[in-house]
Amino acid sequence: MEIERKFLIKSLPEKLDSYEHHTIVQGYVDNEPVVRIRQYDNKYILTIKSLGLMERIEVEKELTESEFKDLSTMVQGNVISKVRYKIPYGEYTIELDIFKDDFEGLIMAEVEFPDKEKAESFIAPDFMSVDVTDNPKFQNSQMSSMNKKDIHEFITCLC
Repeated sequence: MEIERKFLIKSLPEKLDSYEHHTIVQGYVDNEPVVRIRQYDNKYILTIKSLGLMERIEVEKELTESEFKDLSTMVQGNVISKVRYKIPYGEYTIELDIFKDDFEGLIMAEVEFPDKEKAESFIAPDFMSVDVTDNPKFQNSQMSSMNKKDIHEFITCLC
């Protein structure tokens, strides 16, 4: 079970480049249930997620580069590129994503929790702003199906 909350970012934390960070490129084979393939630096991962917002079932399997390339031919919609920074915050790790390419300008963070109670009692640091956990538009799988006009309007509304 994955339990996470998502937030928009009002300012980048100081010394961002000092944190561990990774390049991510991901595409979606399907959105119901979510079937995602992801290149995470030099690793390749297949993820299947149930429907839901804060809580959902998530299963991951490592892929070979060849399997990833084969599945890439089945990707529907936009490929999402981002740099993910892992920022320690108390007992948690904030995963701050700076989106690239079509979604340039979008910066979001997510935090995973061991249970719903901890998720609901989480107090975000000052650099995080609006909680968008319950807004499906901010799920990467939904963003993957936006057309260019919708992406532009989506990014423009955030500024």
